[in-house]
Amino acid sequence: MTMDVTIYHNPACGTSRNTLELIRNAGIEPVVIEYLKTPPSRAELVKLIADAGLTVRQVIREKGTPFAELGLDDPALTDDQLIDAMLKDPILINRPLVVSPMGTRLSRPSELVLDILPDTHKGPFAKEDGEQVIDAEGKRLA
Repeated sequence: MTMDVTIYHNPACGTSRNTLELIRNAGIEPVVIEYLKTPPSRAELVKLIADAGLTVRQVIREKGTPFAELGLDDPALTDDQLIDAMLKDPILINRPLVVSPMGTRLSRPSELVLDILPDTHKGPFAKEDGEQVIDAEGKRLA
């Protein structure tokens, strides 16, 4: 299937790996952007957040990041200040963010990506932990 899909991916993240494989299971080879190596620009990040219908705080990652040490839980911080922190230290950007012609999603859990993919799965799919997401007929279970 030809469909332009982009994933902002961290190969060290199981959710990100599962999301990438779900996209491929739909017969789509996405553009993979390892955002820790190639972070989005400010304009791209702002657009991703808006297109996903999320707030900046919903996209900032707390776990496994310097979130607490940087005091980013301070409710007085503005969206611009939080975006500045994410651009300075991209590990603070929650992942994976996926863009398709059908929408933009923060795919946590990974099966949320199915909302923006065509129903073209090539058979069963189970996440790395064994949870079955797509059945043998290519139909969504979750």
